[in-house]
Amino acid sequence: MVVTVLGISGSPHRHGNTETLLDSFLDGARSAGASVEKVVLKDLTYTPCRGCNACHKTGECVVKDDAISLFEKILAVDCIAVASPIYTMGITAELKGLIDRGQYLWARKFILKTLYFSNDHIRRHKALFVSTAGQNWDHVFDGAFPAITAIFNGTGFEYYDNIIANNMDEYKGIKNHPTALKDAYAKGQDVVRVLERLKTQ
Repeated sequence: MVVTVLGISGSPHRHGNTETLLDSFLDGARSAGASVEKVVLKDLTYTPCRGCNACHKTGECVVKDDAISLFEKILAVDCIAVASPIYTMGITAELKGLIDRGQYLWARKFILKTLYFSNDHIRRHKALFVSTAGQNWDHVFDGAFPAITAIFNGTGFEYYDNIIANNMDEYKGIKNHPTALKDAYAKGQDVVRVLERLKTQ
């Protein structure tokens, strides 16, 4: 069976550093034989979570928009790569808005008990965080990790790896980084091969 990979670009800036890094990962996954799709959040129409808690009773979100169809795609693939540049020490508003809309899945898991991901399911579904930052601080990505962990946990994926590159201001862009694009490409190939092996077990 073919490994399916979904890339989600959370940057409002098309074809910038982070989306370029995501594209390199997806190219690597495609070269290893995966079926690859990319979704750009900027092109979708969805609103933030209303906090109405209706999903706590029904397991369904009352807002029917592109966020729900995207979560359906996420739940259907073997691998997701979620990408966001660092904005003010965290992820973009576009990506945070999407993550919050997953509250209905949280309600299914923890309140209604109608959604369950076994350990084997999680092991067979891999997720990666793709990000770039202008600053060269080692801790510049730390504010992003909790929200990223939340979406991976909420959708049944193992947090497999990070593809991150800081110091973009000094490098003048991801294309001038000495290793980031090659590393992302290699990680795309690697995760597909791992998932292919898991599919045969």
